[in-house]
Amino acid sequence: METYDVVLIGAGHNSLVCAAYLLKVGYSVLLLEKNSIPGGAATTEELMPDEAPGFKFNPCAIDHIFIHLGPVVQELELNKYGLEYLFCDPVVFCPHPDGKYFLAHRSVEKTCAEIARFSPRDAQKYAEFAEFWQRVVGMLIPIFNAPPKSVVDMLGNYDLNKLNDVFSLIGSSDKTLDLIRTMFTSPMDLINEYFDSEFLKAPLARLAAELSTPPSQKNMAVGSIMMTLRHNPGMARPRGGTGALSKALVRCVQDLGGIIRTEQDVQKVLVDEGRAVGVRLANGKEYRAKDGVISSLDAQRLFLKLVDPKDVDAANPELRERVDRRITNHNEAILKIDCALSEPPRFIHHQHRDENMMGAVLIADSVAQVELAHTDPNIGRIPLEDPSMYAVVPTIRDPSMAPEGKHTLWIEYFVPYQIAGAEGTGLNGTGWTEELKNKVADRVLAKFADYAPNVSSSIIARHIESPPELERRIGVTKGNYYHLDMTFDQMMFFRPLPELANYKTPIEGLFLTGAGTHPGGSISGLPGRNCARVFLQTQRPLVQALTDAGEMIKSTASSLFNLS
Repeated sequence: METYDVVLIGAGHNSLVCAAYLLKVGYSVLLLEKNSIPGGAATTEELMPDEAPGFKFNPCAIDHIFIHLGPVVQELELNKYGLEYLFCDPVVFCPHPDGKYFLAHRSVEKTCAEIARFSPRDAQKYAEFAEFWQRVVGMLIPIFNAPPKSVVDMLGNYDLNKLNDVFSLIGSSDKTLDLIRTMFTSPMDLINEYFDSEFLKAPLARLAAELSTPPSQKNMAVGSIMMTLRHNPGMARPRGGTGALSKALVRCVQDLGGIIRTEQDVQKVLVDEGRAVGVRLANGKEYRAKDGVISSLDAQRLFLKLVDPKDVDAANPELRERVDRRITNHNEAILKIDCALSEPPRFIHHQHRDENMMGAVLIADSVAQVELAHTDPNIGRIPLEDPSMYAVVPTIRDPSMAPEGKHTLWIEYFVPYQIAGAEGTGLNGTGWTEELKNKVADRVLAKFADYAPNVSSSIIARHIESPPELERRIGVTKGNYYHLDMTFDQMMFFRPLPELANYKTPIEGLFLTGAGTHPGGSISGLPGRNCARVFLQTQRPLVQALTDAGEMIKSTASSLFNLS
């Protein structure tokens, strides 16, 4: 029986990040991945090698923003392992039915100039909107980069610039109350407060809804940062696709002595006298962990499927029911469409330029359309009458992802996981069938072709993945690649539950990481980094406390030096 200091369940990007940090301080680490390649939701693959050889696709994540809010890339020296980020500019293009369009650049000033062509007032208000949310981002970054229950870690992340952001938002009691009120409102309320024009409001609502909630959702105004982040730090993609990040992390882990094994389906976490001591695979093989087991699965899958009920109950008799019923997962999921194209889409009615498609292409005709795109799936309806979608043509920025002169199209379309009235039919009883997913894809692509008519004739091949297929492939409950809802009640020290929020669990030696932990689902690596920090604080409290104190002093000194 093989024994390691730490065994990690899953080899998604957060597990790989966590492993790298533990390896750097001397732990022996084993990662076990059920799929044939590591990376989880951060892979790049030839999905159609027979019909479209040489075309590379990102089956899940594509636009990387949050990873640039933390130090993971720099601290792990991922450029040394082949990672190169390509920043996008422009960052968003959204054509409107009346011929207007929203074109956002990385520069706020250039974006305002584009908006001013159609609405000078909205251009002025956009500058105010972006500036406010940029200060909010400055306030949040130290929180993202620390365990959610560690005030000391969070405070240590604030430099003078970030403190200025905080004080600019809460300088008086009235300003503080107004900030709280803003956070308690909805993206739609806030967008209507600032802007008049539908061509601007609709794409802002669509981006705010990327946290997988309708624009009208109260307490979710923070979704508005999704546009602001595209200005600073910016939106980028690894050269070669999202999988290039995972490949760099794999090289880093292996260079540090870590072991990664694929096609290793973990079926059980082994617990002995209240402590996690290893895992058992589907084939019966066991691996032992001297110091801990770290799971990147969502909490429901871990505690309801991988840990013996008696071991969970012994640690916390209420936990299984709370995990089962307290954690919420709405019915909204993703239908993923990937196409190999003979030529790039051409938006002939909107002053077409290929470079406008460098970032995200949004089909968002109105705020009402975006609202239905999210509310319909929650009640089991597919919003087919007037589809809204998030699309990308990755090969505009990175031609290496297709044969010369050819292109790829990536489309994210929100649909229900469980289709109303179709319970017990289709894959996993969700109602999804091959016929239905292709019918839905036909309608989505037809809507896209309303704006770029040449798409219909340029598709060489396409690959469609329904929510239950996504669930089966990467192992996420109900096809939710955020693991659980990203609503305010399940963020920070509530994610996934207060008693699980600091990456530790009631079972000694069993830890959580991944999208279901703080700061949530995205390509950031921060759940992995923060989990490693908590693990080390648990294993070596004095050593880690001294290390943290040194980092705080160095950060403060650096801030003062830069200020002077």
